[in-house]
Amino acid sequence: MQQTLAELKAYEADLPMIIGGKEVRTQQRVAIHPPHELAHTLGYFYKGDATHVQQAIDAALAAKEQWENLAWEHRAAIFLKAAELISGKYRYRINAATMLGQSKNAYQAEIDAVCELADFLRFNVQYMSEIYGGQPDSAKGIWNRLEYRPLEGFVLAITPFNFTAIAGNLPSAPAMMGNVVVWKPAETQIYSAHIIMDIFREAGLPDGVINLIHCDGPTTGNVVFAHPDFAGIHFTGSTGTFNFMWNTIGANIANYRSYPRIVGETGGKDFVLAHPSADPTVVAVGLARGAFEYQGQKCSAASRAYIPQSLWAAVKEQLCADLASFNMGITDDFGNFINAVIDEKSFDSITRYIAAAHNDPQVRIIAGGTYDKSKGYFIAPTVIETSNPRYVTMCDELFGPVLTIYVYPDEQFDETVELVNTTSPYALTGALFARDRYVIDRVAYALRHAAGNFYINDKPTGAVVNQQPFGGGRASGTNDKAGSYLNLVRWVSARSVKETFVPPTDYRYPFLAK
Repeated sequence: MQQTLAELKAYEADLPMIIGGKEVRTQQRVAIHPPHELAHTLGYFYKGDATHVQQAIDAALAAKEQWENLAWEHRAAIFLKAAELISGKYRYRINAATMLGQSKNAYQAEIDAVCELADFLRFNVQYMSEIYGGQPDSAKGIWNRLEYRPLEGFVLAITPFNFTAIAGNLPSAPAMMGNVVVWKPAETQIYSAHIIMDIFREAGLPDGVINLIHCDGPTTGNVVFAHPDFAGIHFTGSTGTFNFMWNTIGANIANYRSYPRIVGETGGKDFVLAHPSADPTVVAVGLARGAFEYQGQKCSAASRAYIPQSLWAAVKEQLCADLASFNMGITDDFGNFINAVIDEKSFDSITRYIAAAHNDPQVRIIAGGTYDKSKGYFIAPTVIETSNPRYVTMCDELFGPVLTIYVYPDEQFDETVELVNTTSPYALTGALFARDRYVIDRVAYALRHAAGNFYINDKPTGAVVNQQPFGGGRASGTNDKAGSYLNLVRWVSARSVKETFVPPTDYRYPFLAK
């Protein structure tokens, strides 16, 4: 791993767009720097414009007929081979790219870029076979069958910076089902996105099936959402962006060949709720890991916590001790648990909340609270204790290493459950810590709409493909559950076919006879 990190840092990568299998470069070259080591240049990507979005659409549609008519097992074979390449030949390279480009430590990179991405590809093949195997009953003399056709048009995949696995899954899941894709990754993830594209191409993915573009969101949307062959979007990103796209698609609905599939996983304000019966040590570890792994830049990261007064002293003591032992720095040093946040925009946004908390009488910072961007975008893991359960950092999505804790009177547990349910518009993940089984049963039901992924005595992060299908409701997205057949089925349009072996030759039914 160390050797591969050194190899990638020893040269500057040249990263063109990949459209119709061809490398496309422009006059606008953008440098890529590790978020934790701003003085170093990893390489350059070429920024595209509206003409490149159109080229990608044209390339996708040109590849569509041959790709969708390819037998499903041959599509499966390509992505199964990609999974083998990820977990074998490319394991260290895709890990290193994720560590350098997205500032993930070695463990976080491994469980993301290798384990989860390979799992997505392998399990999606299994889900595909299960979907195709879902066939209707047939009565005597007829044969009924379902054809699972790809969508009529192309799919747009918009992927985030924080998970290489998501960046690989969002374009490949529709493609596996026979669709063609225009893929726009986040600019801060382009470095590892290119390795994913290299893997897909080496695995045998035909030109034009997935087209990788480096265009900004508004430019991409203006072209894609005006195109009559737009058939669907696979999205992970902010709620505001998703709402805007949904409105735009709705305004253009009369122009499309079919109703587009809109699949999105968006924001979160994920909670941890501890009951007085909980083990305080378990709660503290759940908070330390759940809030601060990958600098809190997980859609599922714990961001608000509700701790009973009777447990607070013990939880606080261990949590603060654990945070004090965290090492923070570059990803090359495997002793660092904490690395940098993704970019300056994120750094500035998060630190504004911390700066305000330093001067607000409603809260006190009990751990962290410092930050520095002179060499990299480093923010110390920060814990805010508040007396106001609706303080701004209990409500706003920060997407960084900041955890806000409200300490509630033990006798107000039921009221606190209602606070958890109503404080945030999001409903992505949440965790309950308790040893009282009656409480677990009651709260799991009371918060059934508050989190699409609900954890009992565990941190609210770390969903595993085929074990905890991932997605949330309310303002957190369409809950189409990546890591299950529920997501794959969105990328097909079923056709029912009835074949009659001995057709009738007389219109008269027997009841008409005298």
